[in-house]
Amino acid sequence: MAEISISNKDWERVKIKVKRKYNHLTDEQLRYTQGDEEALITRLMALINRDRTYVVFTLKKALVNIDTNIL
Repeated sequence: MAEISISNKDWERVKIKVKRKYNHLTDEQLRYTQGDEEALITRLMALINRDRTYVVFTLKKALVNIDTNIL
């Protein structure tokens, strides 16, 4: 089970931050449906070649700072 919960509305803002940091990622690679956090985390782990802890930390950081450009 995923350690985070992301709404579709929040994901649109988080996705912009993720694409800014990892500019090689496409919209298709970053597709997300609310409630499918586990698939998102697993996919990001493979795409950015990082472990689960890093990916979850990055997503949590983006959510906490949702109104800023910080990631």
